[in-house]
Amino acid sequence: MKQAKIVVIGGGTGLSVLLRGLKTFPVDITAIVTVADNGGSSGRLRKELNIPPPGDVRNVLISLAEIEPLVEELFQHRFSSGTGLTGHSVGNILLAGMTSITGDFAHGVKELSKVLNVRGKVIPAVNQSVDLHAEYEDGQIVHGEAEIPEIGKKIRRVFITPEDIEPLQESLTAIEEADLIVVGPGSLYTSILPNLIVPGFSEALEQAKARKVYVCNVMTQPGETDGYSAEDHLQAIYNHSSPNVIDDVVVSQQMIPYSYAERYASEGAEAVMYDEAKLASLGVHIVADDLLYFDDKHLRHDAIKVSQQLLSRL
Repeated sequence: MKQAKIVVIGGGTGLSVLLRGLKTFPVDITAIVTVADNGGSSGRLRKELNIPPPGDVRNVLISLAEIEPLVEELFQHRFSSGTGLTGHSVGNILLAGMTSITGDFAHGVKELSKVLNVRGKVIPAVNQSVDLHAEYEDGQIVHGEAEIPEIGKKIRRVFITPEDIEPLQESLTAIEEADLIVVGPGSLYTSILPNLIVPGFSEALEQAKARKVYVCNVMTQPGETDGYSAEDHLQAIYNHSSPNVIDDVVVSQQMIPYSYAERYASEGAEAVMYDEAKLASLGVHIVADDLLYFDDKHLRHDAIKVSQQLLSRL
């Protein structure tokens, strides 16, 4: 039986969590991953070696890999000492090394995917180093993905330079051939939109025959989506692309326990609410369900439940 082709677009923790759930189902997965990070180990390697930042790609590779737990631990291990090594993860260094060997970041990702027995394809949104910028409501412009949430003002738009970059043909082909396209979950302005604003990317999504589903974040992100509703998230996506890039929106209707809400509030975050009528007025079908998983400190999307909801959209 032919497997359904699912394309997942985003970056950060949210994407990795979802992919761990999706890979347990008999589907053909392609992950298109943002490469706009300029902080930490990724930012240092990017600056020193002039390569796309490997951090988000590293996490996605691990989430889709079929490897022993110890190998995963090794890949994610960060050096805590050593001149020049402190803060770097083994996986980031391996991605940088494979890029040097193959002469191409996307090719390096493909070869490392074989080593890790990755279930599916992992494609960087672009195959070169790009810079993410944000313009705020007052006109101020800030440069760098890591700096964007630090300003604490409402973001009007984000954009990338250089402006003449192109998405990889492989990602456009995956979108064209997909049976289902999933956007998110993940940081709206720094993980999701950096993909959608790559020239030609939104047009490919508009023309895709597959159903396009946005998985909305459960909590707001301080400095990025303060006070945002699900409608605000979707409107920001429309503002950076078009209303034809999303058909369904997945939102959690589950009540958040007070202890978790209080902990998140102390960090400046709150639950993302939604108004059913307003969300529907944006031309999408609403998929609302109890979709949360709670660990000791954080709440996450339950990857299996979300995956089941997504697969029901096929």
